[in-house]
Amino acid sequence: MDCEHPMSSEQTIKLFEQYVIPNYGRFPVSLVRGEGSYVWDSEGNRYLDLFPGWGCNLLGHCPPPVVEAVRQQVATLIHVPNTWYMEAQGLWAKALSERSFGGQAFFCNSGTEANEAAIKLARLHTPKQRYKIITFEGGFHGRTLGSTAATAQPKYHEGLGPLMAGFVYAPYGDLEALKELVDEETAAILVEPVQGEGGIVIPPDGFLAGLRTLADENELLLIFDEVQTGCGRTGEWFAYQHFGVTPDVMTLAKAICGGLTGAAMLTTAEIAPACGPECTRPPSAAILSRLGPVWRPSR
Repeated sequence: MDCEHPMSSEQTIKLFEQYVIPNYGRFPVSLVRGEGSYVWDSEGNRYLDLFPGWGCNLLGHCPPPVVEAVRQQVATLIHVPNTWYMEAQGLWAKALSERSFGGQAFFCNSGTEANEAAIKLARLHTPKQRYKIITFEGGFHGRTLGSTAATAQPKYHEGLGPLMAGFVYAPYGDLEALKELVDEETAAILVEPVQGEGGIVIPPDGFLAGLRTLADENELLLIFDEVQTGCGRTGEWFAYQHFGVTPDVMTLAKAICGGLTGAAMLTTAEIAPACGPECTRPPSAAILSRLGPVWRPSR
């Protein structure tokens, strides 16, 4: 890409038509630069961005502290697999824990991945016969198959069936209807504390507290999807803090990285061990000795 002489919007659109799968509807504008609340297109037109990346650009476009932190990091380490420790990741988990309910973090790339992790955690944490998760009409939890099945909006299901089994849908805000759906196979309740794509729906008074009580009475996990509401978008660090109701599990993405790709699932220290180590482990001492000095850590 020639930053000094970018393609016109028309040229970029033709490039997309030839090489990019058209799975999103796009405005006929090619953006080339952003700063604060403004973006510029190929033709030099400036736009006030009132729709900051579905909530990802909470700090605006190209915030200098984020840009500088990224520059420093990619100049030092770009990718570190989960078979190694990394100070920055530990500090990030600590910051999230201290600002929320004191839990532990699992990091991933997107909100749908965070919700997939929460779905897995719910099933791993409960007995095998308890696998159902109750979600709510109008909710949105992502576009992977598990998260799509958790999303109680038929328009997102078209052409994708059969969907993953185990999700039961309840009317948002209706505790009595929800109670009727809980049975011996129920493992968790997954809810957006404020619905996003459902229309920015604020929960009725007492609804989230009622979910907490119902979850406690039936030994269910209460999972809050804060992908769209988390990290300051409602005036608190997390939306649940407005209601005085603490979840067992919380999922985050979008604003969590100030425009970069990133997400997290948080849960309590008591529940976290259900997500045990996967089959991929660091090389054993015996393997390291056979591989030779290239694999031996320097002192």
